[in-house]
Amino acid sequence: MAEEGTNSVWRVIAILTALGEWDPGDQRTMGVIETARVVGREKSQVSRTLKTLAESGLVDRDPDTLGYRLGWRFFSLAARAGDHQLLACAPEIMRGLVRTVGERVHLSVRDGTDALTLLSENATRSVQTVSLVGHATPVHATSCGQALLFDMSANDIRELLGRVRLVARGPKAPRTVEDFIGRVQRAAAKGFSTCIDEFDTDLAATAAPVRDFRGRIVAAINISGPKFRIAHDLESAGRQVKAAAGYLSKNLGWDGLEAPVKIVPRKSS
Repeated sequence: MAEEGTNSVWRVIAILTALGEWDPGDQRTMGVIETARVVGREKSQVSRTLKTLAESGLVDRDPDTLGYRLGWRFFSLAARAGDHQLLACAPEIMRGLVRTVGERVHLSVRDGTDALTLLSENATRSVQTVSLVGHATPVHATSCGQALLFDMSANDIRELLGRVRLVARGPKAPRTVEDFIGRVQRAAAKGFSTCIDEFDTDLAATAAPVRDFRGRIVAAINISGPKFRIAHDLESAGRQVKAAAGYLSKNLGWDGLEAPVKIVPRKSS
């Protein structure tokens, strides 16, 4: 009896894994026969299991094709698990980055038009940036803010910041939304952002996005420090941050395939 239960669990895992191998953006479904072939199980067993999974909401059945795909309840559970995984895995990766670059490292998420800092790891420096844990900073003036918007279209950014007055905190902060979009576009093309004198005078920073199992940006890792110390080698530091963010993304289930850059310049009238 115990063995039968174990086999049932493995059958469920095999079916969910097979359905999950489709590209998240692919609208195709898998029928019972195809699913049974992929997982190497009897059609009747797979049919019963899929029916139970559909009743639980973990898979959906397309009314037209009668095929199956992973359901929203599955993605909801996975997303919640991803949040825990993000906070569990990030500190160790951030500490490793601190050892590599010697500057303070932050983990931030987007909260509307702000970037909210969740975690911060200190560097052993006498002169360093202050901890921003629990603080919200404007996305338009920060490296992490840029990184968090890499997948947004230009029009979506315009809509997001259309009613926001872009306060110039630092002397090189963007003054207009179009200026900001251009900066995001250039940063997204190389996979990390850099800012000097944007959030504050004499402050330099670089950031890269963290993606979940669906490839969606859920957070950003960034380092910041005095301009005199890191500005000369900020591109190299950016590549280190990008690697750390990629490693954290891998821990969240991202397959490492580059997401398309969706930001496009506005057509001139």
